[in-house]
Amino acid sequence: MNQQIRPAPVRKTVLVKASPQKAFEVFTSGIHRWWPASHHIGASPLKRPVIEPMVGGRWYTVCEDDSEVEVGRVAAWEPPARVVLVWQINAQWRYDPSIETILEVTFTPEGDGTRVDLEHRQLEQLGAGAVEGRARLDAPSGWGALLALYAQQANL
Repeated sequence: MNQQIRPAPVRKTVLVKASPQKAFEVFTSGIHRWWPASHHIGASPLKRPVIEPMVGGRWYTVCEDDSEVEVGRVAAWEPPARVVLVWQINAQWRYDPSIETILEVTFTPEGDGTRVDLEHRQLEQLGAGAVEGRARLDAPSGWGALLALYAQQANL
């Protein structure tokens, strides 16, 4: 019998002192303001990450040598409530168009700010590296750290 490991999604939440519109904008078109250069898979250093603002849009990085490295694509674009991105990075941290894990981020008004919920799911798509991949995404330097950097920008 062939069993497949189905790791739990990685879920993170942060509250920001911004409207849902601003929170959505900072996460998507403002990603270059908070995404760290250390979280990049290109051969050349990171110049800027880009999420194209439409369903079917590309999610990629531009390197300092002006080369581009694919990360994935936009599956849902619903400002200011939700964005769904297809993450096509394998367990070895390389772009792989056959991998399709899902990153869903929602922006919900809460008090005088916005609750941002991030869920990275379908991690079984990482195959034999699914458990290790999930652990890296949920590690102190993973999505929690990225959301903290994002919150700093959204709170400005």
